[in-house]
Amino acid sequence: MTKVTAQLSVSLDGFYAGPRHEGGGDWLHSAEAAAFFRVTRWAISAMAWRERQGIAGGERDVNSDVIQEHFEAAGAYVMGRRMADGGEAPWGEEPPFRAPVFVVTHRPRQTLQREGGTSFTYVTDGVESAVARAKAAAGGKDVAVAGGGSLVRQVLAAGLLDELELHIVPVVLGEGLRLLDADLGLGQKEGIELTPTRVLHTPGVTHVRYTVEGRAPLVLDDRGRGN
Repeated sequence: MTKVTAQLSVSLDGFYAGPRHEGGGDWLHSAEAAAFFRVTRWAISAMAWRERQGIAGGERDVNSDVIQEHFEAAGAYVMGRRMADGGEAPWGEEPPFRAPVFVVTHRPRQTLQREGGTSFTYVTDGVESAVARAKAAAGGKDVAVAGGGSLVRQVLAAGLLDELELHIVPVVLGEGLRLLDADLGLGQKEGIELTPTRVLHTPGVTHVRYTVEGRAPLVLDDRGRGN
């Protein structure tokens, strides 16, 4: 059965990038980029990541296996417009996805065909529509929400996410773009419950996979009184 999944690298205090880069200047030299590259550093030496980027070398280790697993499971992707626009030039004519990508946006654009099986379809009628179209295109495989973090929150808030994997990096950033934020729209006595299903430890990152159980009320327990 097709699952909707998301995976993101985050700092110990929950940031996936530094403070949002606005206006002019080179994004690569911004505070947003510096923090992003720190929390994704673990992936750079992984053989599976390097192979998808067309770069030789890399280590065949747990981190590489995790990346390979995500690539192999995905039959389609959902992505935010900011990520798609930022990646268009660096990804080149053969992006690493090798599957249909559905871009959530308010600005229409013709479908962008790329080599290697990747296409970018721009969806202007909301995240629910993008996820539905990705499911239809996934061929029974998973739909991967590629990011950024704002889009992952939208999918989670809408109750569309089945599985979340966090790659938790041992660094504290203090500020930046936080994955789990107030715009999840939770009530004051409400939470989103998750069940951890796998934990993989490495020196530079801990991979924790969760099944998303959904919204539930926060109920006070009996505080050990046995009632």
